[in-house]
Amino acid sequence: MSNLTVGKKGEALAAGYLRKLGYKVLDTNKHFSRFCEADIIALDGKTLVFVEVKTRTTEKLGSPEEAVTKSKYKNIQNGLFLYLQEHPEYKKYRIDVISIVLNPEIKIKHLKNVFL
Repeated sequence: MSNLTVGKKGEALAAGYLRKLGYKVLDTNKHFSRFCEADIIALDGKTLVFVEVKTRTTEKLGSPEEAVTKSKYKNIQNGLFLYLQEHPEYKKYRIDVISIVLNPEIKIKHLKNVFL
């Protein structure tokens, strides 16, 4: 499976997972610049949530969430603030990370309100 295929599968699994939890998915793969993309933008009640999805086929090289670096986090945060400028109706917001491992079985870990 290519990295792009793995990533798309993970994002679809994450969106389905969030919907099952009652989140409203507002947008996926929203580009703000060459460096900034939000994998999923959702509402958890009245809280705007930017979700970074990291997917790996296995954990042989570490857990997926370890791939969220400080610079990646800053890019997500920049996108969030740009989105808030366009949508001032959202007063509460956070950044979450969803980590997905596909093999030997699908494992989803949801880290809420991540700070780096």
